[in-house]
Amino acid sequence: MLQKKVDAAGLHFRVVNAGVSGETSAGALRRIDWLMREPLAVLVLETGANDGLRGQDPDSTRANIRGIFDRAGRQDPAPKLVLAGMQAPPNLGADYTRRFRALFPELAKLCGAALVPFLLEGVAGVARLNQADGIHPTPEGHRIVAQNLWRVLEPLLASAPKPSSPKGGP
Repeated sequence: MLQKKVDAAGLHFRVVNAGVSGETSAGALRRIDWLMREPLAVLVLETGANDGLRGQDPDSTRANIRGIFDRAGRQDPAPKLVLAGMQAPPNLGADYTRRFRALFPELAKLCGAALVPFLLEGVAGVARLNQADGIHPTPEGHRIVAQNLWRVLEPLLASAPKPSSPKGGP
């Protein structure tokens, strides 16, 4: 969906989905060197949702995301950063939910990343927009998620240097 939006906007970037279903932020951190083998114009990071579902310590999630952004910053030139915020389910208590939610805007500010406040805005908790598990979006839900991301991503791509080869891109 994002590639279609990029193409329709006349932007010359290749979208690569390097996500792994069920992965935690620790797994994403372990894989970041593999992902950074190719130059990136923009790194969109959506991780931590599974951390929240598993009740992992928000400080650990914060450190993992910071580690990913630190690694991206060592690329020359460094990619622009986008952080997709997530929220923890309320069953883990108000304090955990607050701490988890706060880590995304804190890290975005600290690392100079553009923030998608909550990637699943308008989708989470809406039964018709989620599969039977109540967590993963339906195709209609995915369209909303893509639009949530596009609002932040499109201006970054429009101002990013054009990739120098067909392999370049976010």
